[in-house]
Amino acid sequence: MNTEMKAAILNKPKSIEIKEIPIPEPKNNEALLKVHCIGICGSDVHYYEHGRIGRYVVEKPIILGHEVSGTVVKVGKDVKNLNVGDRVAVEPGIPCGDCDYCRSGRYNLCADVEFMATPPFDGAWSEYVTVKSDFLFKLPDHVSFEEGALIEPLSVGFHAMRRGKVGPGDTLLVTGLGPIGLLTIEAAKMFGISEIYGSDVVAFRRDLALEMGAKGVIDPSKGSVQDQLKEATGDKAIDVLIETSGNAHAVSDTINLVKRGGRVVYVGLPTADSIPIDITSMIDAEIDMLGVFRYVNTYADAIKSLDHPLVDLKKVITDQYPLDDIQKAIEVAMTEKEKSIKVMIYPDPADLQSN
Repeated sequence: MNTEMKAAILNKPKSIEIKEIPIPEPKNNEALLKVHCIGICGSDVHYYEHGRIGRYVVEKPIILGHEVSGTVVKVGKDVKNLNVGDRVAVEPGIPCGDCDYCRSGRYNLCADVEFMATPPFDGAWSEYVTVKSDFLFKLPDHVSFEEGALIEPLSVGFHAMRRGKVGPGDTLLVTGLGPIGLLTIEAAKMFGISEIYGSDVVAFRRDLALEMGAKGVIDPSKGSVQDQLKEATGDKAIDVLIETSGNAHAVSDTINLVKRGGRVVYVGLPTADSIPIDITSMIDAEIDMLGVFRYVNTYADAIKSLDHPLVDLKKVITDQYPLDDIQKAIEVAMTEKEKSIKVMIYPDPADLQSN
């Protein structure tokens, strides 16, 4: 095997280049993966465009990308759960393992998590990457590498279902139909939900939501969301609302769209720190308001749930590029939201051609 690999390095906002860097050597508890494909996430786009997300600032060159799958090519001496040749999905956040959150099973809240492509930690826009073996999950033969990479954004929706205590009899509304919103629809089907509705201002995304199983969709730019929702549902009450857009108006409106005693799960990160919400109405209606931060203990169950006959993650993939075209790929993800959902990157052009 060569000693060097290609990697896409973000030097500063809107400045990214392909460089040759050393292939990393796995530590005793790590595996080295040949990367098959990586999805471009909204956070990657944000770091590319602005160089920061909140308190996380790109202060030195960084490799982005955390939605990743690949093949094990080397294992550290302490690795027992994997073998060379295993196809795996990568859970990209490595917690400390020792804090109260980690010990109680809520490791996504660990303050010392090392999350791929979040400064100062490198991600996976490269030919190879090393990952702690406990956070690598084997893919069944019938699950593609693309589906393996999409387990990461799917896990956000999967965790939202658990946080909202969603069950088969619930009526669900998903506001925002980008990659996370659409994959939340897939997660809802895994939880037995058939009454799913969606909301987005982009017609292409509404149409795709219908194709993926939503029973009805609404356009917030076309007047009262409440009136449109009543018409779409036949005046049926919404039990659970999953807010993925981060739009300030959508966040404020959530209280008005669920039934008394309903649940609202907030996933999308608003650009504003403070958003007005009618707390009096929330208290009066006894609405549960829940936040979602990434996911926890989702990967194994999400992979098993891909056996669901109605689930098809690959519908969200709209664009595919070799790693050499990373600049074009990320510009498409940033600017073509009217027709692009999930952009996938392939470090080895042969993997893209054979796809």
